[in-house]
Order: sequence, then structure tokens, then C-alpha cells
Amino acid sequence: MNQNTQQSSSLSVVNPDAAGIDIGATSHFVAVPVGRDKESVREFKCFTPDIKEMIAWLKQCSIKTVVMESTGSYWIPVFEMLDQAGFDVKLVDAHHVKNVRGRKSDVIDCQWLQQLHTHGLLSGAFRPENDIIELRSYLRQRSMLIETTARHIQHMQKAMTQMNIHLHNAINDITGVTGMKIIRAILEGERDPRVLSKMRDPRCAKPEEVIRKSLEGNYRDEHVFALKQAVESFDFFQARIAECDEQIKKNFKTDALSP
Repeated sequence: MNQNTQQSSSLSVVNPDAAGIDIGATSHFVAVPVGRDKESVREFKCFTPDIKEMIAWLKQCSIKTVVMESTGSYWIPVFEMLDQAGFDVKLVDAHHVKNVRGRKSDVIDCQWLQQLHTHGLLSGAFRPENDIIELRSYLRQRSMLIETTARHIQHMQKAMTQMNIHLHNAINDITGVTGMKIIRAILEGERDPRVLSKMRDPRCAKPEEVIRKSLEGNYRDEHVFALKQAVESFDFFQARIAECDEQIKKNFKTDALSP
């Protein structure tokens, strides 16, 4: 009996009904205790029907707890579906697994995970409750929408710069009340800087004369067209942010995102 076998046999069994999953981009390798099925290791594709087949096989093998590494984002649907199916699922850091000594060369990743989990040698990473996970997903989506909106604001600014309109030097925020009112008037065909400057909001710190001078531009059609598309994109993503906020308020009964 070699040293690794002696070490393995001396460890107590903490999780007798444990499985290990090696998560991949196109398929997942799953290991169960020897003797639970004709094959103790099976490969399942990453498609949802295959994951359902995996879950059925794990239940057939009387598995109660499953461990997997946090590989990219590929683990998320597998984790969530296993959790929904009633398994005790643990997510572990790949670096922690590599630091555990005693692995034999002929043991593949899923088998090594299964062995370590059987003997209670792996600590699951912290994963918050489902409602927190759900809220985080909405907030990540909202953050992505805000970043995309910011790019379209830059496109608006670039189009106006090409027309030599210096609205950004006259007001602090071109997407504020005064800025958007002026921009929308330009898109509707208004070109007279005196008319445009009178759209200044009373709360605007800059005097009307400064705004008027900033609006004396070179209104070439191609630049106005670019401005139009940027504003339409800005409006679109502003609406998506509002939808996201409403969904968060609806699901979590919070006004935390209200201005």
C-alpha cells in the first residue's frame, strides 16, 4: 500500500454521498462514489437538457451534496439548477483545491474534488441568500446600462463638438433639463442661438448670453444625424434603467434607487 492510499484510508468519511463536478465551457465531468453506478465518472454537455440528465443521474446515485470549482461564469447555471433540485451544493476556489496535497496522477479533476469533499477537506465559498443574489443581478444589469448610457452621452458630446457647439462649457450637465431641452430643439430643426438660449432653465448658473454664444455652431447634416442617433440611444437606455429600477422596487419593496 503506497503512502497516498494509506493517507486516504486514514481519513474519516464526512460526506459519503458526495459528488464532484469539473465545470467546463462545453461539457462537465461528474464523479460519484465508486459502486453507485456502472460508471463512476460521466461527461455531460453544458446544455440545459444535459444538466437535467446530470441531476437525474445524481439522484439515481443517491447523491446529497455536490462540490464544484468557480470556473468563469459556467458554474452559475449548474449551481442554481442543482440547488433548486435540493442538493447541498458547495462552490470552492480552484487555488484552495490545488493546495491540498496527496493527489495521484491518474485521478482526474472531478474525482479529486469528489474525494476531497467526501473527507470534508473543502470549504465552500460564501454565497449569499437567493434574494441577495437576485438583487445583485439586477444591480449588475443596472450598472451595465449606466455604463452604456455614458458612452452615448460621449457620442452626443462628440457630435456637438464637430458642430462647434460648446454647450458643455456653458452648462454643467448636457443631459440635464436645460441641455436636453436645447438638444431636442436642435434635432427638431431650431438653429437660432437666441431662441435656443431662451430655453435656459431658471436654475442654470450660466447667463443666457454665454449659452447663446455656445450655440452658434456649424450645423452640418451628418453631425446632426450623429447627434440624433446618440440621443435616441441615450433615451433607449434611460428607459431600460427606469425599467430596472421599477423591477428592483417591485421585487424588493425598496425606494433605495429613488432620486
